[in-house]
Amino acid sequence: MEEEEEEVTDLKLQLFHNTVREHIIFLLLIILLYFSSYVVVSRFRRRDRDDLYSNDEDEVLVYRISFWLCTFTLAVAEGAAMLLPVSIASNEVLLLYPNSYYVKWLNSSLIQGLWNHVFLFSNLSLFIFLPFVYLFSESTGFVGHKKGILARVYETFIVFVLMAIIVLVLTAVLSAVFGIEKFQFFWFLNLGSVHLPFLYSCVSFLGVMLMLICTPYGFVRLFGVVNQVLVRPMLLRDVNEEFSAFYMEEASVKRKLANIELHNVSILDATNGSRLPKTNGIGRPPSYLPQPLLQHSLAHLYQRKTLAGNVDEHQMLNERLRELDSERKELDKLRKSSTFQRTFVYPLAMLLLLFCTAVTILLVVQNTLELLIGIKALPLSTRQFTLGISSLSKLGPVGAGMEVCLIFYLGATSVVGFYSMPFMSNVRPKRRQTSLPQLMLNCGFMLVLSSALPLLSRIIGITNFDLLGDFGAIEWLGNFQIVLLYNLVFGTTTALCLANKFTATVRRELRARLVENYVLFTNYMSFIN
Repeated sequence: MEEEEEEVTDLKLQLFHNTVREHIIFLLLIILLYFSSYVVVSRFRRRDRDDLYSNDEDEVLVYRISFWLCTFTLAVAEGAAMLLPVSIASNEVLLLYPNSYYVKWLNSSLIQGLWNHVFLFSNLSLFIFLPFVYLFSESTGFVGHKKGILARVYETFIVFVLMAIIVLVLTAVLSAVFGIEKFQFFWFLNLGSVHLPFLYSCVSFLGVMLMLICTPYGFVRLFGVVNQVLVRPMLLRDVNEEFSAFYMEEASVKRKLANIELHNVSILDATNGSRLPKTNGIGRPPSYLPQPLLQHSLAHLYQRKTLAGNVDEHQMLNERLRELDSERKELDKLRKSSTFQRTFVYPLAMLLLLFCTAVTILLVVQNTLELLIGIKALPLSTRQFTLGISSLSKLGPVGAGMEVCLIFYLGATSVVGFYSMPFMSNVRPKRRQTSLPQLMLNCGFMLVLSSALPLLSRIIGITNFDLLGDFGAIEWLGNFQIVLLYNLVFGTTTALCLANKFTATVRRELRARLVENYVLFTNYMSFIN
């Protein structure tokens, strides 16, 4: 009897210690993610009197609270993006070192709790924190109340509650329309079990659809970004000679600009120093003026015309000077780069991008065929997953590492493609120039994309790791038509975007040659006739 009580006590103590250890790990992870997000947001936020250095203490407090919650939202987005890579790496580590003392803390309960915490904080950030922060920053207090922070909190709370009621009623109506639940009078009793998961399911579906547009476009744009950042190899080029030529041309343009400015100054001085004859009231000299005065008037008009021509030439030379300056900086960057960077880094980066893109397309094609045949299961997860049982990749740790790289690659391409869209030009964050509302909007976009990244990776077959927690319980993941159509559209659009990217030059040359041949043929036929 005493032995059984001791065993029960040991199990309770072990469970207590495991729970405390998991919460300490979660706390350390949140602190790390928050610190990294703080660095990123601080890099982009605007530092001016209207935002940070306001004389009103209430405005400063509102700004700080909004800034903290925006940073927390971005930290949650980073955690959502790392869910699948961390889970896949943890599974492989437990397979490689099953009896190691140093990885005893890494277990299924920890990973499951990580997924649950990220899902919870994603909902809180998306539906509570960000709307509350925006309303709080825009609030001024109701008319007739004393101004202050409490009045702003009161107004924000009232408006937020009204908006929440409207959104929840629309969610209940939509869930009844789609047949998820019959509309009842006491529909609010199922708020946490039915309506909020359905609302997050709708948001995740919008995020996955957004990534369907952004990711294929991001595959193409990422090649351009690498082409701008890295130094291209110099094949059959003498950079020093080109740099000297640009330097001399730049000096020549500057000399011409100085001469034009000096000429303009002399013309203005001559014009201001001369005295024109009086007119007869209708805008021209009288007919009885002597001939030298008429010649003087014509010379004045000629000087004005010459001055206008000099201004046009001055603008053209300034534009050419800016072009020369940018080209000279590019050549200077080539001169200062090392041989290794020019010869190996750029080709390796391009080959790596081509390899990742090709592997992604092949995995999408394979996943589509397996779905059609019936070999591959749908992404909807209903079973409990245990870490360290078997590897989810046929290539073992190498395949798992490749899956992790492809997931990060998908995240990078989706972000690059999203911010390269034309409608994002006014929202795109700029260093030291992003206002607080723009920070809120961009953090919300990052959270939506990051939360959709595990779903996208599982839908297109990048990994076989099951979506844990409430991520795997999203209803539309069990719809065969949606998953199959998504794979077909994703693979087709990606292939078409890449084909358009790499054949654009050839198509332009062919079109030019065809037009040239057509013009020659028409001229020849007209000559014969």
